[in-house]
Amino acid sequence: MPPSVSLPASWQYDVPTSGSTHLPPDAGYARALTNQGYGFEAAVADLIDNSIDAGADSVVVHFLRDSDRILSLLVLDNGHGMNDAELDQAMTVGRRRDYDGQALGMYGTGLKAASLSQARSLTVISRTKRSRATGRKLTAESIEDGFRCDTVEPGFAQQQIDTYDGLIEWHGTIVRWDHVRAFETVAPGQSEQFLSKAIAQLGMHLGLYLHRFLSNGLKLDIAVWDVSTGEEVDHNSVDPLDPFGYKVPGKAGYPKKFTAPVEGVGQVTLEAHIWPAKSNLAGFRQIGSIQDRQGFYFYRNDRLVQAGGWSNLRSPEGHLVLARIAVDLPSTPNEVFSLTVKKDGVEVTPAFTLGVEKATDESGTTFRAYLADAETAYREGASRSVIERAAVNEPGKGFDPKVKRAVREELPLKDDGPVRIDWVSLPDDRFFDLDRDNYVILLNRAFREDFNDGRRGGANDAPVTKTLLYLLLQDCFGLGRWERKRADRIEYWNSILLAAVHAQRERRNRLAS
Repeated sequence: MPPSVSLPASWQYDVPTSGSTHLPPDAGYARALTNQGYGFEAAVADLIDNSIDAGADSVVVHFLRDSDRILSLLVLDNGHGMNDAELDQAMTVGRRRDYDGQALGMYGTGLKAASLSQARSLTVISRTKRSRATGRKLTAESIEDGFRCDTVEPGFAQQQIDTYDGLIEWHGTIVRWDHVRAFETVAPGQSEQFLSKAIAQLGMHLGLYLHRFLSNGLKLDIAVWDVSTGEEVDHNSVDPLDPFGYKVPGKAGYPKKFTAPVEGVGQVTLEAHIWPAKSNLAGFRQIGSIQDRQGFYFYRNDRLVQAGGWSNLRSPEGHLVLARIAVDLPSTPNEVFSLTVKKDGVEVTPAFTLGVEKATDESGTTFRAYLADAETAYREGASRSVIERAAVNEPGKGFDPKVKRAVREELPLKDDGPVRIDWVSLPDDRFFDLDRDNYVILLNRAFREDFNDGRRGGANDAPVTKTLLYLLLQDCFGLGRWERKRADRIEYWNSILLAAVHAQRERRNRLAS
């Protein structure tokens, strides 16, 4: 046992000091920035948080590609922009700016940490209504070189702004990642497949975590540009993916609002939902494992920061997969809720779980009774029979995201790859053709304007025509033998559709005259 030590009372709870020394961060801190544990989707979402804080109502995520290589990623917004001084502050490593109570930013590290965790080079170009285009470039090497930040050549900064003048007219910001690690690992010939999967996953993540903003008017798009041709080769709008977006609740009377007395915070509202059993809606099944998505959904200033989990209240259980609870975090700082730097989780103290155990709604119903209702809804739903539908190949590139989501919600999917649809040059006597080996529906480019009101369409144009053809033709892929009867069906469908498109063209010409 150590000898008894008698300390002055003032020393028991406070350690005295006798001076101080300023210790600037070591240049090796750059390596720490690249190892923050960000996933690709979470890193992009962090950039979009900055766009929203800057007042942007339109944001575009651009993948740049050249032939078969994926080159860069850009996040563009029409927010209020930054002048030289503000841009220097934003690019200063370790600097934390002041955030108002409604900001999505919190720690001041997201731009640098999120970007350098994914790419070896970060460039930010911006302009305001009152200042010219200006830019800064930061790399891990430049940080190690005495925290150096390079100034982008003014002519290039203006050229980048001019390239996106449809979005950035008077003010806005471009965040650009070059030498993206994930892109550099894509094997030759695999860029199309990589982009298709990456865009789908990114769209789902952004649609979920920003669903309240998207529902309230934020316009968010993901596009692919071919820099060699200057053409946009794919474009997808991100729609809200509401984790509480069912049409009819799994039990009458829900959702219910429970009030939890949380020491150190006060009254916390828990909006308790019960999903209908066996739902195929995207907000239930397409945001990850339904086992992992039960539990608490924490929001901070309308931004989802945790999608599921019981936060030490209990363990996930199969019979509670229909239970989801929305919790808006208090706007004032507190010791009960701690948000992770990546904004993908919330740490809570026991004060929260103790408060939840005591929560009741206005009629006196307990939170425990809610969990019992969710379990009952699950067990009753599990006993109902469901008509089995035949699996299909998922619609891929060329189909509007709303169509893709509807197919995923309504039908089971095969594992042998998506079906894509392209406008190509075909003989005059063909409305469509099939590339069965590569799972592609080929549409005759000569008729494209007929389905786009005389205008050149985008990558996901003519959604009704494309969807009808997909439904007709999806069973033509993945077959070992091409039957004569099936081939004949393709031939007479072509003849009838050609007659229809010519009739549509003649009608449009008559109306125009």
